[in-house]
Parts: sequence; structure tokens; C-alpha cells
Amino acid sequence: MTKLSIRHITHYRYDQPIVYGLQQVRLTPKSRAGQNVLNWQTHVRGGRVECAFDDEHANRVQLIGLEPGATEVVVTAEGEVELTDDTGVIGSHGGYMPLWMFLRPTDRTRRGPGTLGLVRELRGMDDQLAQMHALSDAVRDAVTYATGTTHVDMTAEEAMEAGTGVCQDHAHIFVTCARLLDRPARYVSGYLRMDEREEQDATHAWAEAYVDDLGWVGFDVSNGISPDARYVRVATGLDYDDAAPIRGLRQGSGTETMEVNLHVTPGRLPDVGTSHPEGMQSQQ
Repeated sequence: MTKLSIRHITHYRYDQPIVYGLQQVRLTPKSRAGQNVLNWQTHVRGGRVECAFDDEHANRVQLIGLEPGATEVVVTAEGEVELTDDTGVIGSHGGYMPLWMFLRPTDRTRRGPGTLGLVRELRGMDDQLAQMHALSDAVRDAVTYATGTTHVDMTAEEAMEAGTGVCQDHAHIFVTCARLLDRPARYVSGYLRMDEREEQDATHAWAEAYVDDLGWVGFDVSNGISPDARYVRVATGLDYDDAAPIRGLRQGSGTETMEVNLHVTPGRLPDVGTSHPEGMQSQQ
């Protein structure tokens, strides 16, 4: 059993006061197969949690209303999670969407020459688990991990054409190809405890495929492994759009800058006096 402490701070700054703003936040992990959430809170400065609900994928969603006139908004999600190493096996299907929906392509996961070519040699494999591991290896060989070479709106086929990408691109390509092989597949966003450092600047992404007799199994293409006790699952969906940590809209002139600070550690979180100072609204 591994216990991880997590603090995820998203800091927005606006050079003109906000007129209106609303953010949809998926930053709350739930107790599921392989993980037990001991405690979790969301703190907001410059806004408030208006409501919370579970979406069609059973992800916990919070709607945050931004304060009119605010020039800074800070969203802090933090807590502790216990994890076990189940070699990536999540198990039986749950949630509100039928399994066949995870065979449906989306705008980000539509087939094309690159993804069709990638699965050509994998068709006909009888062992579904071996086939998915082979797919993960094939995606990693075809698309080199490199930051700063792609953008957040890139599709699986565009990443294949580029030949480089990040974890989001690897997950989208894997999901696209698994569906081409008639395996239900989904995108996963969450946290990863890195071996070399505790401070990070982004969440992580990987994929899951449904394998008969095992259920959902995770594949982290970027690291070439199935998720273990260093991974905290937060949200799942057909692609990034369903599982994005924060999405929103605002009214007001001027520009926005965003800074993300993420700390994942097996020990105690460091003291940061500005994590949730006076004036922050909190929700468990």
C-alpha cells in the first residue's frame, strides 16, 4: 500500500477585471479499484464552488463561478490517496455509459492513414492483452515523446503525422487504434508520482482498454508501462475533452495568464502559506 499527498494549484491572472466567468473542474479523485481517497478538498480564491455533480463517466465535476471584478483566481485541489499496485487492472465496467460507447470515434480520435497503418500488423492477434501491450509499444515507437512540439487541440492523426507528442497525444493515438481493433478504450487524466522529482508543472494522461475476462486495463504509452501504485486516476472519458482538469469561459477584455504548480509526494506536503489563505472558499 502506498500513500500519496497531492497539491494541485492553478493560478489565473487577468490584466483587466473579469465581468463573468465559469469553470468546469475535474480535479477530485474518487475511491475506485486500486485507490482509496482518504481526504480531498478544493479551495478557491477569487470565486466559489457553485455546485458539484457526477458526469456521465462518473467523474466528480465542480462548477466554479468567478467573482465579478476579480483579477486573480486561484484553484487549489489537495488531499491524500492510498494506492495498491494492481498492474494496471481496473476491472469491471462501471459508470453511466454503456461499454459500446467507448468504440465510438470523436473529433480527436478519428481514424486516418497513420492510425490505420499502425494497427495493420496487430490485427488477428488472439490474445487481447498481448495485443494491447503490442499496440502501446507500437505507438511509443511511432511517436517520440517531446514537449513543446504539439498543442492541446491536436488530434491523434495530427500527432501521428508530426511523429512527436506528449502523454495526451500518446493516449489519443492508443484510444483511436484500440477502437480500430474493436477494443473499447478511454482516455484517463490523473496524477503520477515521478521518481526523480516531486514538483511538476502538469497532470498526466494515459489510456485504458477493455479486455475480456479482465475488464479495464491501463496503458501509459509515454512511460511504456501499465499504471502502478504511483498513479492516481482522476477522470476518464472518450478523449481529453471529457476528462480535462479545468475548462471554462469568461467575459471581459484583456488577456489571461495561467500558472500551474503540482506537488505529488509520498510524504507530507510542504507548507505553502498561500495554498488556501483567508478569503478562499473551500469544499470537500
